[in-house]
Amino acid sequence: MQTEEKQAVHEETGALAVSVDDFSALEERVRRAVLLVKQEREARALAEEHASKAEARLRNAEARQAELEARAAQAEEKAQAQSPMVEQLKSELSALRAERDQVRERVERLLKQLDALEL
Repeated sequence: MQTEEKQAVHEETGALAVSVDDFSALEERVRRAVLLVKQEREARALAEEHASKAEARLRNAEARQAELEARAAQAEEKAQAQSPMVEQLKSELSALRAERDQVRERVERLLKQLDALEL
């Protein structure tokens, strides 16, 4: 019986050795899984932070775009409002140039008459 007991003890020890190896492997897998989960959480937190910053930049860009569009609309309205005045000033300028040319012609005629008198 001693041999049977020794054999039973040896089988039990072998089973424990396999169980310890299995347990060590399982423990290592759990450690790796915990590390992986920790890394993924950090990566997710970083990604969320980047997304939050990107959303803030997008909101700022949209606000700036709206502001610029409003200013452009105001400038366009102002230009349209001043368009009749520009046309009027162009017309007046043209009339003044025509009047200047007439005055120049009259002065030249007067100078010719003065030159004729001095002969």
